[in-house]
Amino acid sequence: MAREHSPKQIASKSEDFDRWYVDVVRRAELADYTPVRGCMVIRPYGFALWERTRDALDGMIKRTGHENMYFPLFIPESYLAKEAEHVEGFAPEVAWVTHGGDKELEERLAIRPTSETIICSMYADWIHSWRDLPVLINQWVNVCRWEKRTRLFLRTTEFLWQEGHTFHATDEEAAAEVDTMLECYRELAEEWLAIPVIKGRKTESEKFAGARYTLSIEAMMSDGWALQAGTSHHLAQNFTTAYGISYSDRDNTLQHPFQTSWGLSTRIIGGLIMAHGDEAGLVVPPRVAPTQVVVVPIARSNDEEAMRLVEEACAQLEREAGTDVRMRVDRREGMRPGEKFAHWELRGIPLRITVGAKDLADGNVTVVRRVDGEQSQVPLQGLGARLQGLLDEAQLATRARAQRLLDERSVDVASMDELVAAFAEEPMFASGPFCNRAECETAVKGAVHALTVRILRADRSADGAPCLACGRPADNVALMARAY
Repeated sequence: MAREHSPKQIASKSEDFDRWYVDVVRRAELADYTPVRGCMVIRPYGFALWERTRDALDGMIKRTGHENMYFPLFIPESYLAKEAEHVEGFAPEVAWVTHGGDKELEERLAIRPTSETIICSMYADWIHSWRDLPVLINQWVNVCRWEKRTRLFLRTTEFLWQEGHTFHATDEEAAAEVDTMLECYRELAEEWLAIPVIKGRKTESEKFAGARYTLSIEAMMSDGWALQAGTSHHLAQNFTTAYGISYSDRDNTLQHPFQTSWGLSTRIIGGLIMAHGDEAGLVVPPRVAPTQVVVVPIARSNDEEAMRLVEEACAQLEREAGTDVRMRVDRREGMRPGEKFAHWELRGIPLRITVGAKDLADGNVTVVRRVDGEQSQVPLQGLGARLQGLLDEAQLATRARAQRLLDERSVDVASMDELVAAFAEEPMFASGPFCNRAECETAVKGAVHALTVRILRADRSADGAPCLACGRPADNVALMARAY
């Protein structure tokens, strides 16, 4: 299939959001399909975006005292089967290895959908005393989940992620860990990816299989749908009991440690695309942009003096910007300036600087900000030193635009009628008092097509207001939305 690069080839975002998303991913050369159903190739630009995101989060993981390590891709079936709720929750998604070469294996091997089981089996041999706690580890790996419906980055059979696993002497320490890591995910989403999120607790039907409870950050995509952007799970003693992990406490009494796990995947790149992208393609926040500034020189090839002046100006910008700004000068030949503009606009480069001989005559260049198209004539002198400040402003503008969307498409509801009315015209984030009974959750899901209770909001309390579904006094405020 021929690869098209012009943004004119992208479907209209307002008319066909799903097609627009796939077009942007492929034509911006972030990722592409493979012969294996549900799998993707992450191309260099997409992987560079993931690396910037990954490295930011990895810094937070290490800052909070965790260490990276690695566990095997293959998990014996007997290991996976020890925690009944967990294996039941993952059974439909597990891929199995049944043969090694031409010989049938005595025991099937699961290709890891997640690693609690193998990690617990190993730490059963490594944890013996209270002195061995806490255990604070993380791994950056690929996992496999046999998804029925797939979409590039958002839901693929194989994907990249980090999964943290910790063991603690007390329930309270584990709960604090769950909160700490969810806050790291919030920091990544809001301060690096410029995506505002809402924190909260999953309902029983939506929590991680085998967990006591799951916390999540939920983000609004620019079509009004929700994306679960990061999860943190309190596993209590469910796994440590099932896998025989025990230790002698300070009183020499045998105890099972308390456990957590938490993870964030390449799914977040899909969230970045859907949260910020526009009709022309990607809009990438400067803090995670592989290229923050692109410089496009413009001069007639038959005007040697003009070409010399333009090249000197480009070199000056590179020199003044130094290594603190990720800059690229587009010196490709055989392309019109408009083609270059479209190329970089599609890829969401935060700032574009046009260096033309005509503007240089007045000592100026043209700076265009991708997030809102703001264009200005700026003196060349000193611009390199100002670029970081301009990038910081673009980061804030990107975050503010996403926040405005969240504010505009969020509504409070007090009854099922109000809930239905809220979704009559377009997807929203609806918040309302909720008693957290399974019957009421079922009623909410049935009231609006594809609606789910995303979380019980951490930032609000219902203070006894009537549950929107049954009218009983409610403590929680549910965030309800359609979700990817």
